[in-house]
Amino acid sequence: MTMSANSSFRELEAPRRNPSAAPEFGSSRATSIPVRWLKFNVVGGIGIVVQLAALFLLKGVLHFNYLAATAIAVEAAVVHNFVWHEQFTWADRIKSSWRRTLSRFLRFHLANGAVSILGNLALMKVMVGLGHMNYLVANAISIALCSLLNFLVSEESVFPDESH
Repeated sequence: MTMSANSSFRELEAPRRNPSAAPEFGSSRATSIPVRWLKFNVVGGIGIVVQLAALFLLKGVLHFNYLAATAIAVEAAVVHNFVWHEQFTWADRIKSSWRRTLSRFLRFHLANGAVSILGNLALMKVMVGLGHMNYLVANAISIALCSLLNFLVSEESVFPDESH
């Protein structure tokens, strides 16, 4: 299959069905969760690169305190991830308008941002501050531990289905 330059990832997804119709074999919400989880992790993987690059630049090159560098790096990843989740991971659920997007961004930032920033800072304090672990390794572990909770919060409250 070839795609034109104007094609998007949304065209690759299955067409929407009537949510009030009886479930079809293989098309239930349960089968969409693994696909969404995969998309979430693709975006998150790129967000990890953004976060680790920012952390390395801030801590390793500019010599910021590791906790301040972690907070700023997490914030960069949170903003990056929101943009991609809005356009890719949950694109089938949302209705675009600047007000709805702003509302979702605030919910995402409060929920996922709080989990990511507080979780990363607490885990970094334990692993680096107390355990003397390498800050990049500790940050990668922190990201993995916060990921599942962030997905569940996004799935249920940040990106609810607005299609009906």
